[in-house]
Amino acid sequence: QVHLVESGGGLVQAGGSLRLSCTASEGTFSGYPRAWFRQAPGKERDIVAAITGSSRNTHYADSVKGRFTISRDNAKNTVYLQMDGLKPEDTAVYYCAANRKVLGGISLRRSEYDYWGQGTQVTVSS
Repeated sequence: QVHLVESGGGLVQAGGSLRLSCTASEGTFSGYPRAWFRQAPGKERDIVAAITGSSRNTHYADSVKGRFTISRDNAKNTVYLQMDGLKPEDTAVYYCAANRKVLGGISLRRSEYDYWGQGTQVTVSS
């Protein structure tokens, strides 16, 4: 069974930076999209960023454009989320996701992802 293991969350002041990592325990997702979602208390789990298998194409939520960067290292089966210029409204549990459905493409909907990490808390203080 595939596990996605996340790391890098924590507490940071507004304006600070964090880097999240997510590594798949087995198998390969090199041709398939990966993504980061986040869920704040009382809200839906929404997409933050997504990336194609080749890293050629990326997608960002409007709220994080210009501040967050998604990247991946297929040799390490790992996807990253570099978060700069953090704001209190970025506070949420962040989840990484992967699928083996959309070879060569990008997925933006929760329903398109088969595998999820356990979530890592990001808290931004004002």
